[in-house]
Amino acid sequence: VLCYGNRYAPDQFEAEIPEDLAPCDLAAAGGVAARVIGQHASMALPTRLAPVGLLGDRHGRVVNLSQWALKPSMEHSNRPLTFAVVGSSMNAGKTTTAANLVLGLCRTDHKVGAAKVTGTGAGGDIWLLQDAGGTPVLDFTYAGYASTYRVPPDEIERIFVTLTSHLASAAVDSIVLEVADGLFQEETAALLTTDSFASRVDGIFAAGDALGAAAGVEWLARHGLSVIAISGLLTCSPLAMREAQRATGLPVVDAEGLRSGGLALKSNAAAVA
Repeated sequence: VLCYGNRYAPDQFEAEIPEDLAPCDLAAAGGVAARVIGQHASMALPTRLAPVGLLGDRHGRVVNLSQWALKPSMEHSNRPLTFAVVGSSMNAGKTTTAANLVLGLCRTDHKVGAAKVTGTGAGGDIWLLQDAGGTPVLDFTYAGYASTYRVPPDEIERIFVTLTSHLASAAVDSIVLEVADGLFQEETAALLTTDSFASRVDGIFAAGDALGAAAGVEWLARHGLSVIAISGLLTCSPLAMREAQRATGLPVVDAEGLRSGGLALKSNAAAVA
């Protein structure tokens, strides 16, 4: 049993939900079926699928994830310390950054909730956040979507508010969020420019190189969002870290630094002050 869903992955596949039950493709290994319309040159052809029908309930109604979506939760006046990890592109190191940050927060005796707000449904990312110590860990599938690609902006915002409100209701001390893909991805850009996002998060930016870090920080500043630190794939290179620090004037924190909890302590102290 698979879910139909659109796919946006510049390093893998772009795919769209077909209009009928004609043969289509396994567009994401997490179990998403769609018609692939473009792919990265390094990717092999997707697994071809021959759908046999739509899953229904005992009353003959087609089953949809939205039937089990979380209901809106009560808003909290005092939000927990909230880190949002956004990035320059797919594979910039966002999930690794988020997981190491969760671990670092847990090591400072925080109860940490985590969520992946946008993307394509798959277990790997949320399992990594769980393994790092996050509890609870949610993603957009809990809000009723197999994928957030081509979901209207107001629904993306609703997903974000629903997930963050449920995490806050779990009495966590801090929250770590991951926003999928890069700043130029349409749904990501739409979410980051909402008042809801700006009022709920303290940002961390993940990038693959110093130029991507500098451009990303500039883009976020232009939209009224501040970055408290840079991390991601570029931290594999001490030289790239120095380049990014010189270009942005911001702290550049590698995986070990995130796991140490030092960034969390500094951010918490600043929030209290």
